[in-house]
Formats: sequence, C-alpha cells, structure tokens
Amino acid sequence: MIYLRKAQERGHANHGWLDSWHTFSFANYYDPNFMGFSALRVINEDVLNPDQGFGTHPHNDMEILTYVLSGTVEHQDSMGNKAQIPAGEFQIMSAGTGVRHSEYNASSREPLHLYQIWILPQETGIAPRYDQRRFADVSGRQFVLTPDAREGSLKVCQDMTLSRWTLKQGEQDSVTLDAERHVWIQVVRGEVTINGQSAAASDGLAIAGEHALTIVADSDAEILLFDLPPVQ
Repeated sequence: MIYLRKAQERGHANHGWLDSWHTFSFANYYDPNFMGFSALRVINEDVLNPDQGFGTHPHNDMEILTYVLSGTVEHQDSMGNKAQIPAGEFQIMSAGTGVRHSEYNASSREPLHLYQIWILPQETGIAPRYDQRRFADVSGRQFVLTPDAREGSLKVCQDMTLSRWTLKQGEQDSVTLDAERHVWIQVVRGEVTINGQSAAASDGLAIAGEHALTIVADSDAEILLFDLPPVQ
C-alpha cells in the first residue's frame, strides 16, 4: 500500500509571521484520518518571517527534529544550549522529562524555511538531550537518525531510522523493506516516482506492506525516508 499525501491537501495555517503546513493534525488543524503515522506525530513545513519565531515553551516525552532548508534558526533551551542551525543542518532534541526552548529566525532580512518533525519516543521519562549536525553533501543515501547513532548519524530514542536520499535527474535507487514495518517518505525537493507513484516537493507517502521500493528521480531530488516500527 502506498498512499500519496499531496502537499496542498495538508492542513494550513497562515498567521502572518508564520506560514505553516501540517501533514498531521496539529494545533487548530484536526483530521481524525491524519493523527500521525506509526511513531511519526508531526511533520510541519514552516516559513517564518525575518526576526520572528516561537517564544519559550515546554515539551516533554518527544523526539523533536528540525531540518533547516533555507535561513538560520536561533535556538536556546533550558539545558543551557544556545546555537544557530543554518540551512542544511539537522537538530535533534529529546525532550524527555521536560525542556523549555525558543526558536527564532536569526535573520532580520530573509525568511526561514524548515521542517519540524516530532517522533514519539520508545521510552518515556528519559534525560533531555540536544545535538545538531551537518551531513556531507553526497549523492545517494545517508543515515540522519538511528537508535545507535551508527555511521555518524544523530541518535533517536525510537526503533526507527531516517535516511536522506539525494538523486540526480534520471538516477534510480532501490531498497528492500521488512513488510511488517511502516515507511514514510517526505519529498523535500524535486520530483520522484516511487513504485510507479509520482510525487513532488512537499508531498508525503505513507507506505505499508511493501517488500521493496524503487525510487526514480524525475528531476534533481531529495527525499527523507523514515523506516518506522509496526503499528501496535
């Protein structure tokens, strides 16, 4: 089964300073058919105006991943971290027993474009943790999140992996799947065809019961592939 979640079908909220698209139910957007997918709870694609952002607010028992597409995030939290996350970097924050943080557009001139992704942790009540990383700009695929921080990836407290795939137009790659697990693909840039299903930037694909995927780049493209645990 492959279900295409078209970009324009997502929940949408434009607050003036923030333009946000919600893949799953979030804030004032509610759809009982899109409450999450396996361990994925939130995939928000946000554009923030210059000098705007999210003031200090709390989280707990959530793995929060930020991927900056353009611009720079100014981050500060109650663990003592104060950092900038520029375009191309990933940041992971395990909220665990509780953390407070703020996120702002560091620029007074340019908008900030990012994905914020919330992942339900495998274990609650863990110690809060923060990390960020820029991965090499390589073609093909590379791990971004793994539970054991393999191959230089960021650690996530969940039985899942996240890999980033970058493909040139006309390139093709395949992956074998455990049909018991779930896969979500978020198209970050470009256009791809996955097992015959076409998808474009900001589209998502929910995949279950498949034994293999063949991904063809119809243009230069980047995708995020989440290999997720079975739904209990």
